[in-house]
Amino acid sequence: MAPGTRSGRFAPPSPRSSLSPHRIFLSAIISLLFFAALCALIASSTFDHGINGADRGSLSLQSDPLRTRLDLINRQAADHVALINAYAAFARRAKIDSSRVLRTFEDLVGCFTSLLTRIPRADDAAAIEDEALKALEKELKDRLKLARQLVAESKESFDTQIKIQKLRDTVFAVGEQLDRERKLGDLSNKIAAGSTPKTLHCIGMRLMEDRILHPEAFKEDKIAAHHPDLENSELFHYAIFSDNVVAASVVINSAVRCAAEPSKHVFHIVTDAMHLAAFQVWFRRRPPAGGALVEVKSDAEFGFLNGSSSLDHLKFYLPEMFPRLKKVVLLEDDVVVQRDLAGLWSLDLGGKVNGAVEMCFGPFQRYSRYINFSHPAVKEKVSPRACAWAFGVNLFDLEAWRREKCTEQYHYYQNLNEDGSLWNPGSTLPVGLLTFYSLTKPLDKTWHVMGLGYNPSISPDQIDGAAVIHFNGNMKPWLDIAMNQYKQLWMKHVDTDMEFLQLCNFGL
Repeated sequence: MAPGTRSGRFAPPSPRSSLSPHRIFLSAIISLLFFAALCALIASSTFDHGINGADRGSLSLQSDPLRTRLDLINRQAADHVALINAYAAFARRAKIDSSRVLRTFEDLVGCFTSLLTRIPRADDAAAIEDEALKALEKELKDRLKLARQLVAESKESFDTQIKIQKLRDTVFAVGEQLDRERKLGDLSNKIAAGSTPKTLHCIGMRLMEDRILHPEAFKEDKIAAHHPDLENSELFHYAIFSDNVVAASVVINSAVRCAAEPSKHVFHIVTDAMHLAAFQVWFRRRPPAGGALVEVKSDAEFGFLNGSSSLDHLKFYLPEMFPRLKKVVLLEDDVVVQRDLAGLWSLDLGGKVNGAVEMCFGPFQRYSRYINFSHPAVKEKVSPRACAWAFGVNLFDLEAWRREKCTEQYHYYQNLNEDGSLWNPGSTLPVGLLTFYSLTKPLDKTWHVMGLGYNPSISPDQIDGAAVIHFNGNMKPWLDIAMNQYKQLWMKHVDTDMEFLQLCNFGL
């Protein structure tokens, strides 16, 4: 036995024990940690070097005076080009002194553009010398001074023009709004004028009721319709076309009160079939004073009339409606008589058909206001400068009417206006102006004063001196929209003793 074996000492490790798995794993971990630390050290060194290099580059750019000056020149020139272009665009739009200011703006823009093309890029700062850069800066300074001076001078005029334009826009907008409101007001007035107030409707119903309750009175009305004076051409005959019984009675009452000889005045009322009974009952119960005669007829009794003709158009058939009469005075149902009309019958029309008051003054109220002269048939025969007259009080010579064939002329012009292009079909004045063109004799203006239905500025002297005042317009005296300063001129002739007016609260 060997000596060492017995004594129990350790033997040297064998090669097998030095390659154990634990030792290999521990060695690998240590190697990896060392490698990671080495990489981190190298990366940190590289990052610090990059940061320091970038800082040095930035500082180098900031500290480069040439590059900074080039950037400033480019920026100022570009900014002022945009500013001047904006002012030039406004000058073109507003057309402000375009021969001078706009040309100056354009020249200045050209100078700045040329300057920009001669300025090197910031990256090429080293390629320009300091003297050349100073020259560019001086040129820029001069251009900027001129540009700012021009802008300052133009700004005041531009601001003024902007204010003027805004004021014009405001005036235009207000004018448009006023026009709309005026049209709405006119439409409302037309609706009110064309409608039947409930008081008038009530009166009509009361009169119809009376006719139903007293059928025997119908025979009396038929007997009165054959009175010989109705065709006596020696008397003064008036034609009234109306569907408003109260208005027609005011016309007759006012005319009779002013007449020196009421018994010589004959009134021919023509209404539609619906209102015939109401008119007959009214004038049977309330006949005019002084022996004046009233005849009431329906438009249906005249078989020659076109069934589509309204009451307004019946005045163009006067010779056919009254074949035995020589003269007739047409009175609208919205007039009030203030003087004896017997004087009309002594007027000499000189062979003319129509005697009427002209309403033109200066360039106003000419034919051109009422008629479109685009049609050759009208343009060749009629002068647009001819003075217009008005319906309301018209003396018609029926014999001259028949001789001149005026009713045929009326039909001719009505056919021309079939499409409504020559005048408003709702008005009869234009066709009347054409029908009686060169056949109308002007009457003295005191015979017929117009405008009490729309004009609040008629002088009291004109009204007091008028033989007839006319409430033409939408503000009729029997409506709530009537003008208060004129209404009493009409109301004083209303027959307030008629019981149906009180029952229907008329005038309250």
